[in-house]
Amino acid sequence: MTGTTRMSAADRREMVLIAAQIEFGRNGLGASTEAIARRVGVSQPYLFRLFPSKKAIFLATLESCYDQLEQRFAAAAEGLTGEEALQAMGRSYNELLDNRDVLQMQLQMWSAACQDADIRTATRRRLGKLWQQVEAASGADQMRLMQFFASGMLLNVFAALELPQIKEQLGDALTGLSAMPGD
Repeated sequence: MTGTTRMSAADRREMVLIAAQIEFGRNGLGASTEAIARRVGVSQPYLFRLFPSKKAIFLATLESCYDQLEQRFAAAAEGLTGEEALQAMGRSYNELLDNRDVLQMQLQMWSAACQDADIRTATRRRLGKLWQQVEAASGADQMRLMQFFASGMLLNVFAALELPQIKEQLGDALTGLSAMPGD
Protein backbone atom coordinates (compact mmCIF):
# COMPACT_ATOMS: atom_id res chain seq x y z
CA MET A 1 0.00 0.00 0.00
CA THR A 2 1.38 3.41 -0.92
CA GLY A 3 1.23 6.55 1.19
CA THR A 4 -0.32 8.74 -1.50
CA THR A 5 -3.48 10.63 -0.72
CA ARG A 6 -6.00 11.90 -3.19
CA MET A 7 -6.62 15.59 -3.37
CA SER A 8 -10.16 16.62 -2.51
CA ALA A 9 -12.34 18.24 -5.16
CA ALA A 10 -12.36 21.44 -3.06
CA ASP A 11 -8.55 21.54 -3.02
CA ARG A 12 -8.45 20.85 -6.75
CA ARG A 13 -10.98 23.62 -7.37
CA GLU A 14 -8.74 26.01 -5.44
CA MET A 15 -5.80 25.02 -7.64
CA VAL A 16 -7.95 25.63 -10.72
CA LEU A 17 -8.81 29.13 -9.49
CA ILE A 18 -5.13 29.97 -9.01
CA ALA A 19 -4.29 28.72 -12.50
CA ALA A 20 -7.36 30.42 -13.97
CA GLN A 21 -6.36 33.75 -12.44
CA ILE A 22 -3.08 33.54 -14.35
CA GLU A 23 -4.61 32.37 -17.64
CA PHE A 24 -7.64 34.68 -17.60
CA GLY A 25 -5.44 37.55 -16.48
CA ARG A 26 -3.19 37.08 -19.48
CA ASN A 27 -5.81 36.14 -22.06
CA GLY A 28 -9.20 37.33 -20.81
CA LEU A 29 -12.26 35.26 -21.60
CA GLY A 30 -10.33 33.92 -24.58
CA ALA A 31 -8.11 31.92 -22.23
CA SER A 32 -7.85 28.25 -23.04
CA THR A 33 -9.38 25.82 -20.56
CA GLU A 34 -6.77 23.38 -21.81
CA ALA A 35 -4.04 25.75 -20.58
CA ILE A 36 -5.79 26.06 -17.20
CA ALA A 37 -6.06 22.27 -16.91
CA ARG A 38 -2.40 21.86 -17.90
CA ARG A 39 -1.29 24.31 -15.17
CA VAL A 40 -3.22 22.28 -12.60
CA GLY A 41 -2.09 18.92 -13.93
CA VAL A 42 -5.56 17.62 -14.74
CA SER A 43 -7.37 16.79 -17.94
CA GLN A 44 -9.68 19.29 -19.58
CA PRO A 45 -12.69 16.95 -19.09
CA TYR A 46 -11.87 16.79 -15.35
CA LEU A 47 -11.90 20.58 -15.26
CA PHE A 48 -15.51 20.47 -16.44
CA ARG A 49 -16.41 18.06 -13.67
CA LEU A 50 -15.35 20.76 -11.24
CA PHE A 51 -16.99 23.65 -13.13
CA PRO A 52 -19.84 23.43 -15.64
CA SER A 53 -18.37 25.92 -18.14
CA LYS A 54 -15.49 28.25 -18.89
CA LYS A 55 -17.64 31.19 -17.83
CA ALA A 56 -18.31 29.44 -14.52
CA ILE A 57 -14.54 29.18 -14.01
CA PHE A 58 -14.18 32.88 -14.81
CA LEU A 59 -16.96 33.82 -12.40
CA ALA A 60 -15.50 31.64 -9.63
CA THR A 61 -12.10 33.26 -10.24
CA LEU A 62 -13.70 36.71 -10.04
CA GLU A 63 -15.31 35.75 -6.71
CA SER A 64 -11.99 34.42 -5.42
CA CYS A 65 -10.19 37.64 -6.36
CA TYR A 66 -12.74 39.76 -4.53
CA ASP A 67 -12.60 37.40 -1.53
CA GLN A 68 -8.83 37.90 -1.37
CA LEU A 69 -9.20 41.67 -1.63
CA GLU A 70 -11.82 41.76 1.13
CA GLN A 71 -9.63 39.63 3.40
CA ARG A 72 -6.66 41.86 2.67
CA PHE A 73 -8.63 45.03 3.46
CA ALA A 74 -10.03 43.52 6.67
CA ALA A 75 -6.55 42.58 7.87
CA ALA A 76 -5.13 45.99 6.97
CA ALA A 77 -7.89 47.94 8.72
CA GLU A 78 -8.09 45.74 11.82
CA GLY A 79 -8.16 47.92 14.93
CA LEU A 80 -8.20 51.14 12.89
CA THR A 81 -10.91 53.63 12.01
CA GLY A 82 -11.35 56.71 9.88
CA GLU A 83 -8.55 57.96 7.69
CA GLU A 84 -6.06 55.56 9.31
CA ALA A 85 -8.17 52.61 8.15
CA LEU A 86 -8.43 54.05 4.62
CA GLN A 87 -4.69 54.63 4.45
CA ALA A 88 -3.94 51.11 5.66
CA MET A 89 -6.31 49.59 3.10
CA GLY A 90 -4.82 51.81 0.40
CA ARG A 91 -1.28 50.71 1.22
CA SER A 92 -2.43 47.11 1.24
CA TYR A 93 -4.02 47.52 -2.18
CA ASN A 94 -0.94 49.21 -3.59
CA GLU A 95 1.20 46.28 -2.40
CA LEU A 96 -1.25 43.84 -3.99
CA LEU A 97 -0.77 45.49 -7.37
CA ASP A 98 2.87 44.41 -7.36
CA ASN A 99 1.47 40.97 -8.23
CA ARG A 100 0.99 41.14 -12.03
CA ASP A 101 -1.35 38.14 -12.01
CA VAL A 102 -3.76 39.92 -9.66
CA LEU A 103 -3.54 43.17 -11.60
CA GLN A 104 -4.13 41.49 -14.95
CA MET A 105 -7.11 39.54 -13.65
CA GLN A 106 -8.67 42.72 -12.27
CA LEU A 107 -8.26 44.45 -15.61
CA GLN A 108 -9.77 41.47 -17.42
CA MET A 109 -12.74 41.42 -15.02
CA TRP A 110 -13.53 45.04 -15.86
CA SER A 111 -13.12 44.39 -19.57
CA ALA A 112 -15.31 41.27 -19.52
CA ALA A 113 -17.97 43.15 -17.52
CA CYS A 114 -18.39 45.46 -20.51
CA GLN A 115 -19.30 42.50 -22.72
CA ASP A 116 -21.07 39.97 -20.51
CA ALA A 117 -24.14 40.64 -18.37
CA ASP A 118 -23.41 37.83 -15.88
CA ILE A 119 -19.87 39.06 -15.29
CA ARG A 120 -21.11 42.65 -15.06
CA THR A 121 -23.69 41.62 -12.45
CA ALA A 122 -21.13 39.70 -10.39
CA THR A 123 -18.58 42.50 -10.62
CA ARG A 124 -21.16 45.13 -9.66
CA ARG A 125 -22.33 43.03 -6.69
CA ARG A 126 -18.81 42.41 -5.42
CA LEU A 127 -17.71 46.02 -5.88
CA GLY A 128 -20.79 47.08 -3.91
CA LYS A 129 -19.88 44.65 -1.14
CA LEU A 130 -16.30 45.96 -1.10
CA TRP A 131 -17.60 49.55 -0.95
CA GLN A 132 -19.73 48.64 2.08
CA GLN A 133 -16.75 46.96 3.75
CA VAL A 134 -14.53 50.02 3.29
CA GLU A 135 -17.35 52.29 4.46
CA ALA A 136 -17.92 50.20 7.60
CA ALA A 137 -14.21 49.98 8.41
CA SER A 138 -13.51 53.67 7.92
CA GLY A 139 -16.78 55.48 8.56
CA ALA A 140 -15.92 57.64 5.54
CA ASP A 141 -18.62 59.64 3.79
CA GLN A 142 -19.65 58.88 0.20
CA MET A 143 -17.39 61.54 -1.34
CA ARG A 144 -14.33 60.20 0.47
CA LEU A 145 -15.22 56.65 -0.52
CA MET A 146 -15.50 57.75 -4.12
CA GLN A 147 -12.05 59.35 -3.89
CA PHE A 148 -10.62 56.20 -2.33
CA PHE A 149 -11.97 53.92 -5.07
CA ALA A 150 -11.07 56.39 -7.84
CA SER A 151 -7.51 56.45 -6.53
CA GLY A 152 -7.48 52.66 -6.58
CA MET A 153 -8.52 52.68 -10.23
CA LEU A 154 -5.76 55.19 -10.97
CA LEU A 155 -3.30 52.87 -9.23
CA ASN A 156 -4.48 50.07 -11.55
CA VAL A 157 -3.65 52.22 -14.57
CA PHE A 158 -0.25 53.21 -13.19
CA ALA A 159 0.59 49.60 -12.37
CA ALA A 160 -0.61 48.32 -15.74
CA LEU A 161 1.54 50.89 -17.54
CA GLU A 162 4.46 50.15 -15.20
CA LEU A 163 4.90 53.75 -14.17
CA PRO A 164 7.11 53.39 -11.07
CA GLN A 165 8.26 57.01 -11.36
CA ILE A 166 4.71 58.09 -10.54
CA LYS A 167 5.03 56.39 -7.16
CA GLU A 168 8.27 58.24 -6.50
CA GLN A 169 6.80 61.59 -7.54
CA LEU A 170 3.59 61.28 -5.56
CA GLY A 171 4.99 59.44 -2.55
CA ASP A 172 2.54 58.94 0.32
CA ALA A 173 -0.28 60.65 -1.54
CA LEU A 174 -0.36 57.72 -3.92
CA THR A 175 0.72 54.78 -1.78
CA GLY A 176 -1.48 55.73 1.15
CA LEU A 177 -4.35 56.99 -0.97
CA SER A 178 -4.50 59.73 1.61
CA ALA A 179 -3.82 63.18 0.20
CA MET A 180 -7.12 63.86 -1.47
CA PRO A 181 -8.65 67.15 -2.52
CA GLY A 182 -10.60 68.61 0.37
CA ASP A 183 -8.64 66.79 3.10
